[in-house]
Amino acid sequence: MRIALLSYRSKPHCGGQGVYVRHLSRGLAELGHRVEVFSGQPYPELDDGVELTRVPSLDLYREPDPFRTPHWRELRDPIDALEVGIMWTAGFPEPLTFSLRAARLLRRRAADFDIVHDNQSLGYGLLGLPRDLPVVATVHHPITQDRRLDLAAATGTRRLTLRRWYGFLRMQARVARRMPEVITVSESSARDIAGDFGVPRERIRVIPLGVDGQTFRPRETPRVSGRIIAMASADTPLKGVRTLLEAVAKLRTERDVELVLVARPTPGGPTERMIDELAIGDAVRIVNGLSDEELATLLASAEVACVPSLHEGFSLPAVEAMACATPLVVSRAGAIPEVVGPDGECADLVPPGDTEALAHALAALLEDPRRRLRMGEAGRARVINRYIWESVARATVDCYAENIDRVGTARRATAC
Repeated sequence: MRIALLSYRSKPHCGGQGVYVRHLSRGLAELGHRVEVFSGQPYPELDDGVELTRVPSLDLYREPDPFRTPHWRELRDPIDALEVGIMWTAGFPEPLTFSLRAARLLRRRAADFDIVHDNQSLGYGLLGLPRDLPVVATVHHPITQDRRLDLAAATGTRRLTLRRWYGFLRMQARVARRMPEVITVSESSARDIAGDFGVPRERIRVIPLGVDGQTFRPRETPRVSGRIIAMASADTPLKGVRTLLEAVAKLRTERDVELVLVARPTPGGPTERMIDELAIGDAVRIVNGLSDEELATLLASAEVACVPSLHEGFSLPAVEAMACATPLVVSRAGAIPEVVGPDGECADLVPPGDTEALAHALAALLEDPRRRLRMGEAGRARVINRYIWESVARATVDCYAENIDRVGTARRATAC
C-alpha cells in the first residue's frame, strides 16, 4: 500500500505522537508498504525506508521563544495569517492549520496514495480531501480529558483563556464524527471518544500501542538502589507529577530515594516550583532528549517505575517500563489498569491524586526485592504477548484494507 501518515507535530523523544509516528511507520515499511509521513514542527525522527514531507507551520510555540510574533515577511499565505490570528486570540491553531496545509498537498498528489492516516489532528482540512481517497484517523484519547483537568485546576481569568485554548476540540469532534473509522489505543479511550466526540462505538477500532522489545529490555547491570523513574510528556495537572513529588518528599524522610523524571518542565512552571517548595532538589534529577537506547537503559536501572497520571488514553511509558522488567506503581485512572493488568501482577494500582497511597505503595515495593523481581518478569511477559510494534502495524494494515475496499465498493456502486 501507499500510505500518507499525517501528524501535526511529532516530538521525537517526548510525547506519544512522535513515538507513534516513528514506530508505526517503521512497522508498516517492514511489512513492505510505502509510507510517507507529513508532519509539522517539531519534525519526527524516522527510520530508513520512510519518507518525510515537511509541512512547515510558523512554529509559534518553539523553544526558547513560545508564543512568538512572526515577522510579516514570514507570512506566506492566508493559512499563515489564520495561524497567527488564532494564536493572538488565545487559541491553539496547529491542528486546523496543519490539516489545511496537508490537504492542499494531498489534493495535488491524491493519485500517489491508497490511503491517508491522520494522527490526532482531526482538522477541517481532512474533509476537503477527494472523496475517493480513503481516510482513517487515530485518536489516542480525546483532549476533552485534558481540558476538564486543566479547568478544574484553574482560577479566575485563567479559566477563560483555557476555554479559548481548547476551542479546537469542537472542530475535532465534528471531524471525528465524519470519519468512516477511528482508531484508538484502548477500550477506555474508545468509551471517551464515543461519549465526548459522539462517534458511534461501532466505528471505533481499538489497536493498542507497541514497543520495541529488543531495545526496551532488561539489562545485566544491577539496578540502582532506591531509584524511581517517571516520565511526563507535559507540565500539566493531567500527568500527576505534583502527587509524585509530594510522595517522594514523604519517602525521603525515611529512606534514601532518587527520582529520575524524564521530562522537559516549563522554566519556572509548576514542576520546578513544587521541587523548590518541597526542598527535594537533591533527590530529583530531570533528564530529557534521550534516545530510545538511553531511555531503555535508564528504565532498566530503576527499582520501580511510576505512572501517577490522572488520566491516560494508553500509557506508553508503562509498557516501556514493563518491557524493561521494571515493576510499576500506577494510578487507577483511564486506560492504565487496562494496560498493566490486574493489581499486583505487573503493577500496584493506587487512586489517582492520592499522595499517601502512592508513597505507601512505592515504599512497600522498594522494600520487597522478591516481589519486584516477580512483577518485573510478569511485565516483560505481558509486553511480549500483547504490545509489539509488528502486531500493531499488521492490525493497522487490516484497517486500511477494509477502508480501501469500502471506498472501492462505493465507487463501483456510483459508477453503476
